[in-house]
Amino acid sequence: MKKGYIVARVQIHDPEGFKTYLDIGLPSLDRFGGRSLVLGGQYTTFEGQERERHVVIEFDSYQTALDCYNSPEYQAAAEVRKRYAETDLVVVEGT
Repeated sequence: MKKGYIVARVQIHDPEGFKTYLDIGLPSLDRFGGRSLVLGGQYTTFEGQERERHVVIEFDSYQTALDCYNSPEYQAAAEVRKRYAETDLVVVEGT
């Protein structure tokens, strides 16, 4: 079975407020077996809009990644995230 990934590029506007998102968002990722592959780190933007944080979360399947993103727990966290950061986010199937 192919893995699924949540891939996000994030520009945080309020670091203190964003911590609230992490407090409620990370447990929902854990509940679906999400494994952090990338959380920040050094980067170079060659094309597209600059974002300060990059995140890749791996799941056992594409469907599990979708289920996590669409879960009521994560959607509640996403509403909080939107108050404190601008995010580009996709769910993608691995090869």
